[in-house]
Amino acid sequence: MKREAYEEALTERQHRLVLLQRAYARQKRSAALVLEGWDASGKGGIIRRVAWAMDPRALRVWSIGPPSAAEQRELWMQRFWRRVPRRGEFVIFDRSWYGRVLVERVEKLTDEAAWRRGYEEINRFERMLVDEGVRLVKLFLDITKETQFERFRDRYREPAKRWKLTEQDLRNRARWDEYVTAYRDMRKHCSPPEAPWVAIDANDKRTARIAAFDAILEGFGRGIDVEPPEAPPLVQAFFDGR
Repeated sequence: MKREAYEEALTERQHRLVLLQRAYARQKRSAALVLEGWDASGKGGIIRRVAWAMDPRALRVWSIGPPSAAEQRELWMQRFWRRVPRRGEFVIFDRSWYGRVLVERVEKLTDEAAWRRGYEEINRFERMLVDEGVRLVKLFLDITKETQFERFRDRYREPAKRWKLTEQDLRNRARWDEYVTAYRDMRKHCSPPEAPWVAIDANDKRTARIAAFDAILEGFGRGIDVEPPEAPPLVQAFFDGR
């Protein structure tokens, strides 16, 4: 996608997202964006462009890593309940509760019975969020193994970005086929009508960002009136009389 067309398309979608966030704030609605995908698939780039357009007072971004020592003593889902959006708030999850059936499964950090049980536990969790009025959009960023290698190589060659490449990234890459299976099962077992996965071809970053914005605007904007309301009668009378 050429830069000029990309910038124009991105700006137009960011403007629509601003209007949507304002409508959510007025109407006391809440929304959660879940991003999963391969290492170097572009999650951070999408988050930056979404967050840049939004009012930070009503936006939270949670980067989900391994549970802390305190969280390891809790029920595994407990730390995510503390991060669900409040009324009028947008929340972005950079990785999420799906770690239960992804990294914990592949790395054998939990036993098979637990991660298999995780599919239904996740479905119940998401169903409860939706029933409580939380709009949920889940994006899976998919890239090829070749694209990932090229992006890893670019990070290694660029000193300012080298810190983003870790030994863990390489270990995960060595288990590519296992993650393919885990991602496939995740999308198979946890994509109900009320909270479906949307797959984004992220091999081209610009195209992927526009596709992600389209999915976000569609999922969060369906049935939402973004037109600003009329001023209250007393406010109108005060200014109309001046």
